[in-house]
Amino acid sequence: MTTPKAPFDVQKIRKDFPVLNQTVNKQPLVYLDTTATSQKPYSVIESVSNYYINDNANVHRGIHSLAARSTKKYENSRQKIADFIGAGSSRNIIFTRGTTEAINLVATSFGSTFTAEDEIIVSLMEHHSNFVPWQLLSERTGCKLKFIQITENGELDMNQFDLLLTEKTKLVAVVHISNVLGTVNPIEEIVAKSHNVGAKVLIDGAQSVPHVKVDVQKIDCDFFAFSAHKMMGPTGIGALYAKEELLKAMPPYHGGGEMIHTVTKEGTTWADIPYKFEAGTPNIAGVIGWGVAIDYINQIGIDKIHDYSDMLTRYAIEKLSTIDGLTIYGNAKNRGAAVSFNLKDVHPHDVSHFLDQKGIAVRAGHHCAQPLMTELKVDATNRASFYIYNTFEEVDKLVEALKEVKAFFTF
Repeated sequence: MTTPKAPFDVQKIRKDFPVLNQTVNKQPLVYLDTTATSQKPYSVIESVSNYYINDNANVHRGIHSLAARSTKKYENSRQKIADFIGAGSSRNIIFTRGTTEAINLVATSFGSTFTAEDEIIVSLMEHHSNFVPWQLLSERTGCKLKFIQITENGELDMNQFDLLLTEKTKLVAVVHISNVLGTVNPIEEIVAKSHNVGAKVLIDGAQSVPHVKVDVQKIDCDFFAFSAHKMMGPTGIGALYAKEELLKAMPPYHGGGEMIHTVTKEGTTWADIPYKFEAGTPNIAGVIGWGVAIDYINQIGIDKIHDYSDMLTRYAIEKLSTIDGLTIYGNAKNRGAAVSFNLKDVHPHDVSHFLDQKGIAVRAGHHCAQPLMTELKVDATNRASFYIYNTFEEVDKLVEALKEVKAFFTF
């Protein structure tokens, strides 16, 4: 396969990421685990540091200069995030600790109206973050969980989904891009069909927002959850997008400072959205850093990022497919930048440990998707994932190292 030409200067971009300038086990680091968390450019790191050095103050609470500067940067980031996903208004963006908390917020708050008569549809390729909260809600309310099956290609069985949808369906919760299979799901079709029976739709966008252009208004989803750390932002910060009428109707998730309008001995009234759902001092530095990460992505261009991630992924699949005894999981026509695989008769943890000795970082395990592992009839897989700072040469190193793994474990 001819090495494709990148749509930007990858070597120049790599210089923006200090973590890449190191050796691991005396080998140059090859970081192929972005699906777990992305690396951070200097601009993001410096923005977080600069907040603590120059602006450290609480937001929305003071009128002094530091508080005003902090609040302005914080809310500017909220607007950048809203613009980035086509939210229409920053009022629709609720800050959380990550995708996991965003989904739990919906399960707790929106889920407070569920009864034993209601049904929730999830897929069998979900991350535990979009699986366990609905199980907990089912235990609390008696609502029924129904599951979309997976085809042999690793795609959602949409014919079966049509059969699952009924007037009892109150929510459909589905991942945009699978963190294991890389499958890009037909979320616009899912949203349209769900709305036809009166169901709301939550999309787990943790793996899609870093790689593809997302427009939540075009998708018409009711909820969209995502995280900063997957898209070169800080850890510990994420967001929930939700339609305004839903946020206004939903009860608060946490109680405390910031989310109130008035508090008396007799009772409490709530602040307007989005603050109704943001009790306590937030991750101010994380939010500011996230805004800078979005600036960085916009400077490169999300379409170029998608194209390059796709190039790397297809190159990796073609190269990995030449290794006898290597199984790749998922063969969807439309896929993201994650490739899960196993070497015959070699445990994924052994593969990952061997690769680490070569300086190559991949993920090994069930990837927080045990129901999917059950469907695949494996306990675990290895996973290589790619982003703007990876190179075709790094893919070649992975392939050559896997050949060495195979030779080492062949007796």
